[in-house]
Amino acid sequence: MSALFPLSARRALAGLLLLLAGVLASGPRPAAAHEASMAVITLREIGPGRYMGQWTMPPVDMRLQPIFPAHCTWSQPELNCGEKGLAGRISFMGLGSKQSVATFRIIPREGPAQAYTVSATTPFVTVARDPGHDLAAWLDLAQTYTNLGIDHILLGIDHLLFVLGLIWLVGGGWPLVKTITAFTVGHSLSLAAATFGWVGIPPGPLNATIALSIVFVGVEIVKKQRGQIGWSARYPWIVAFAFGLLHGIGFATALTTLGIPQATLPIALLFFNVGVEIGQLTFVAVVLALIWAQRRAGALLPRWGAALPAYAVGSVAAFWFLSRV
Repeated sequence: MSALFPLSARRALAGLLLLLAGVLASGPRPAAAHEASMAVITLREIGPGRYMGQWTMPPVDMRLQPIFPAHCTWSQPELNCGEKGLAGRISFMGLGSKQSVATFRIIPREGPAQAYTVSATTPFVTVARDPGHDLAAWLDLAQTYTNLGIDHILLGIDHLLFVLGLIWLVGGGWPLVKTITAFTVGHSLSLAAATFGWVGIPPGPLNATIALSIVFVGVEIVKKQRGQIGWSARYPWIVAFAFGLLHGIGFATALTTLGIPQATLPIALLFFNVGVEIGQLTFVAVVLALIWAQRRAGALLPRWGAALPAYAVGSVAAFWFLSRV
């Protein structure tokens, strides 16, 4: 095996997992690890094809500008789309690292409100004349919120650190499948409950507790490496489910701040959760691939580095906890 993998390659593979923990730990601002940068513009219909626009959630990057169909005229704060109405492709100019997500909230004179979310992965959406009976509008909605869920999980550095800790604690095989499944069930249930307003925790205590969950997993990894097999190491799926409930409420922030109409909230929630799971499973697959490559190459971490990932993850999470309290 050493002939297939030179010493330099084996050392590189051995350090990949340490590097992964470090990259995640050096992620975004601790107070906003679960929050994408969002903006919401509300368009209220004041006459046939005429709307008044107002930023109800101002953009972080003031260069962000709405883009409307060609037959519409935008002279802020008034939008005039004539007899065709606001139907067609809409987007935002200026989406990027500072402003990753933006939403159009349309309030017609008659009928329910509508919400259309645009992100870097979904650069435009299509407004239908009759969104309730337009298949393309529903497909756009599904694609938009799936991509939003993927974006959100990849920006959720604290969530990824927790998942990384679970993998490190459990290993692979069937125990990992049960643990990740329990975590998925936990955050899916609480995501739905928080999005519909059935449960709620103030953002400060919630984010602090999420950080504390990562510290807990880091401590359990160190205890296991010392030969202290505790209750959480024996039944990690219970721990994953319990903390998954907390992380799910954190995910709900991405939906509740968009002002999604109740009529489209169920499908938005469904596909947002699908996107979260796609992103989470992709991350798990990447980590497992790195572990497989490291073992295949016969690359061993030095003794002093065995516990380093747990200490790195736990230390950063402890800093997050103190900064959020």
